[in-house]
Amino acid sequence: MPYVNDGAGKLDNFPKEPEMYQSEPLSDTQKMNFVITGLIGLLLVAGMIAVSITLS
Repeated sequence: MPYVNDGAGKLDNFPKEPEMYQSEPLSDTQKMNFVITGLIGLLLVAGMIAVSITLS
């Protein structure tokens, strides 16, 4: 780990930065999976809200 000594005599420890990379564009099946997962989550939340409204 790289240490830096500041003017007050304290040591500062800086972490090693991870390598950066560019992501690949999503394929059509990955996009469809995201849409399906979002719709399932939306239906689940809407169902919970509907149940809580009817029970209250």
